[in-house]
Amino acid sequence: MCRTSVLSADTFARYSRARGFNSLYIGVENCTPQELCDRYYAIHAAVYKWFNISFDIFGRTTTPLQTEITQDIFLKLKDNGFLEERMTTQLCCEQHHSFLADRFVEGECPDCGYVNVRGDQCDLCGKLLESLELIRPRCKVDGSVPITKETKHIFLELDKLQPEVEAFFQESAAKGAWSSNGTSIIAAWLKEGLQPRSITRDLKWGTPVPTSLEGYEEKVIYSCQLHRPMGEVVAQPRRRAALPIHGKDNVVYHSIIFPATKIGTHEPWTKLHHLFTIDYLTYEGGKFSKSRGIGVFGDSARETEVPSDIWRFYLLYCRPEIGDSEFTWDGFISANNNLLLKNLGNFVSRVVKFINSRHFNNVVPDWTQYGESSFDAFKANINQLLAQYIQELDRVKLRAGLLTALQISQRGNGFLQASKLDNSLYETQPAKCAAIIGLAINLVHLLASLISPYMPTTAAAINSQLRANELPILED
Repeated sequence: MCRTSVLSADTFARYSRARGFNSLYIGVENCTPQELCDRYYAIHAAVYKWFNISFDIFGRTTTPLQTEITQDIFLKLKDNGFLEERMTTQLCCEQHHSFLADRFVEGECPDCGYVNVRGDQCDLCGKLLESLELIRPRCKVDGSVPITKETKHIFLELDKLQPEVEAFFQESAAKGAWSSNGTSIIAAWLKEGLQPRSITRDLKWGTPVPTSLEGYEEKVIYSCQLHRPMGEVVAQPRRRAALPIHGKDNVVYHSIIFPATKIGTHEPWTKLHHLFTIDYLTYEGGKFSKSRGIGVFGDSARETEVPSDIWRFYLLYCRPEIGDSEFTWDGFISANNNLLLKNLGNFVSRVVKFINSRHFNNVVPDWTQYGESSFDAFKANINQLLAQYIQELDRVKLRAGLLTALQISQRGNGFLQASKLDNSLYETQPAKCAAIIGLAINLVHLLASLISPYMPTTAAAINSQLRANELPILED
């Protein structure tokens, strides 16, 4: 599946451009060994292209500049007294003689009992974990039971940074209108009290620990804690406003750990301003799991030969904005047939076909001369819904905005029905017919802009039929 966070961010980026906002949409790919990185980078890029994801930048974290910035921040945190060396006990696989990175350990969640949990986070309850906490851990590579072994690592002392992180959270959450599900997660973490977290790992692939630290030649900086978020920094200017859109399992990294690293440098980094968190999208009553073959994913979605716009529409229609939602194939089919075809498709088709008929011969008539007070109420209602759409999209309520766009389309269908648009109306009241069709075709033009963030190919096709450019989304 094209990740809902990527698709949601793409929708908001397209909306921001249509509103004329200065926007930059960045995609960063985290990698393991180079060969695997190259292969999956190409796969992901192809899927995103098919889904019509409009990245301004689709980058990678394996760049010299990113290494330089990550190591620089690491050293500034050290100089400012926020890093500490500790001896730790970690899981080690005797079969291939290696410490096990968090994602190479599987076991049972100590909190909820969910099986096949990786060593960094439970996919079911969302709890952040250390691999040693897992019940009945095993090596994901060969299935063997790992042993424990001591090793030294560098910890980011989040407890020392908590007062400043908390102040940042209170200010930014209020100004940026953070979503309630995200703020509740952060508040719970802060109430419990932040604890130091390891930011190095016993791996050979990754950003090296700066050479000035002796004894860390075989260790790297942990991607999730420091290295991977720096991809966003590399791709954007320092003082550009930041807006993450992601699932609730990534809230802590973006709203606590990553801001803490910036705060700890004592430099004027732009920190998170807007945070919009979605809940979980489930699959036919269960959980998506690519490793278990449960669900539908980007490459397999493409193989269905269902246009990407239909996929985009349904995924955004069931976007989990205010709670978990579910992907079902019956829902997918129903949404296409009953929401798109019977509502939006019917309205656009009916209006365009009427203009292309013998009555108007493919030319929009002069419709401005006809005065009808009943049209004023209709136009006022559309303007009210347009203002609602803008308000929802400004707040990144993408599903709500999509429903409002469909409501506008439904109003258009109702307008045609109430006006009794047909051949006899053209014969008996040609001026009124021209006014109705003129107003309707302008509404089609507006709808093309409103659905463009969601269904860009469909919107472009509508504008092509209208022989018109896409309208900017204005407040009036």
